[in-house]
Amino acid sequence: MLLKFKTVMMTGGASGIGRATVLMLAKEGARVVLCDVNEAGAAETIKLAAAGAVDFIKLDLTDGASVDACAQMALERTGRKIDVFINAAGWDRTQPFIDADQAFIDKVLGINLAGPLRLTRALFPAMIEAGGGKIVFVSSDAGRVGSLGETPYAAAKGGILGFTKSLAREGARHKITVNCVCPGPTDTPLFHANPERMREALLRAIPFRRLATPDDIAGAILYFAGPSSDYVTGQILSVSGGLTMAG
Repeated sequence: MLLKFKTVMMTGGASGIGRATVLMLAKEGARVVLCDVNEAGAAETIKLAAAGAVDFIKLDLTDGASVDACAQMALERTGRKIDVFINAAGWDRTQPFIDADQAFIDKVLGINLAGPLRLTRALFPAMIEAGGGKIVFVSSDAGRVGSLGETPYAAAKGGILGFTKSLAREGARHKITVNCVCPGPTDTPLFHANPERMREALLRAIPFRRLATPDDIAGAILYFAGPSSDYVTGQILSVSGGLTMAG
C-alpha cells in the first residue's frame, strides 16, 4: 500500500472527486482526516471507507474562525504530524460575470482561494517541523485556460496555480513538495448543475468523448500524494481527456 501509516488531511471529501480520493487514499493505507462543511456527505464517505480509516472535522472555508479551528483540531488529533495535505474543496455556479453579485464573488473566492491559502498557512509550520511532507491542490482547467460563465471561479483557481508554484519554491528547502491537479469536465454533481447545452458541447469537445470520472482525478491526486512523486514539485497536471492540451 502506497500510503500505509501516513496521515492525510483533506478538504472536500463529501462527494464527487473528493469522495473518490478519500476512498482511494484509505484503500492505500492512509489515515484520512476529512474536513468539509457537508456533514451528511462526509458521513456517507466515512461509511463507504474501511472502518476507522477516516476521521471528520467540520470546516467552512469561507469562515476564518472555522479554518483556524479546523487546523488546530487536525494538528491536535494527528500529533502535529500531517504527512500529506490535500485541498480538494471547491464550489461554483455558472453565470455571466455581470450577473455575479459581490456575495457570490466573495463565496467563490473564499472557498476556492482565500480559505485554502489560510488553511495551508496554518498547517505549513507543522510540516516544516516534521521534516517534510506533501501538499496537493485541486484547481481546475478553468484556471489555466478560462471558462465561459465561470470568471470568478477561474480567477480563484488561477490563483491556486500561482500559489502552488510559489509555495513549492519555499517548501523545497524543507522537503515539502507542492503540486496541483487541474481537472477538466468531470462527472460530478457540480458539472451536472450546468445547463444541458453546455454539458453536451463540452462532451463533444473532449477528444476522449467522455467525461472524466472522479477516480480519474483521484488517481492523479494519489500520484502527487504518494512516493512516486518525491522528486516532483511546483507542477500543474491537467486531467482533461485532451481537452486542454495547450494553454
